[in-house]
Amino acid sequence: MVFWIASVAGLAIAYLFGSIPTGYLAGRLLGGIDIREHGSRSTGATNVLRTLGKGPALAVLLVDVLKGVAAIVFARWFYALPFLTHPTGLDAQSLVPWAVCLAGLAVLLGHGRSIWLNFTGGKSAATGLGVLLALSWPIGMGAAAVFCVVLALSRIVSLSSMLAALTAIAVACALEQPLPYRLLVIAGGLYVIARHRANIRRLLAGTEPRLGQSGPEAKAEPQT
Repeated sequence: MVFWIASVAGLAIAYLFGSIPTGYLAGRLLGGIDIREHGSRSTGATNVLRTLGKGPALAVLLVDVLKGVAAIVFARWFYALPFLTHPTGLDAQSLVPWAVCLAGLAVLLGHGRSIWLNFTGGKSAATGLGVLLALSWPIGMGAAAVFCVVLALSRIVSLSSMLAALTAIAVACALEQPLPYRLLVIAGGLYVIARHRANIRRLLAGTEPRLGQSGPEAKAEPQT
């Protein structure tokens, strides 16, 4: 019973890592605004860039990445603690990868559905990158490389993020990774893509703004 209570607490902590509303706080502290009322109305680094500028956007990006890293590092440490007596027949070596998988999903959910923002938030791409880098650096670096190349060619952040998510899924399936890690990358990648559904519609319509252009006023679908 102690193990399962501790496990729920660990997942809650991972969720709270993700739920830290970095972009919202940047808007309040640096601009005196609610960033959800500006640009695309997302709390992510791209909207911060369009609304507040490069410095705040870089800070938000770094913190959002670190949230993902922190959740994975914490899960690996927490679920391997010696005082956590594992259920009969199971050991830390078999349980920790699954716990890490759930913690990764929890931090992504926290970023996209923050308890501090009435369960709204960003699109979880930067936090997802942090998860990938902490989970398996080759997967994270592969996704980051594709993001940078596509962004340099297209200057469209949403397209770059989605192709990076697909790359992460492909690399995770190609490399020899534990099953829980593969499932985390697949589920997390699909979640990030789903969070970009409004962007997908704009891409198909040819109205998605490029980096440096003003973002759309997302009245009907805030935080998507």
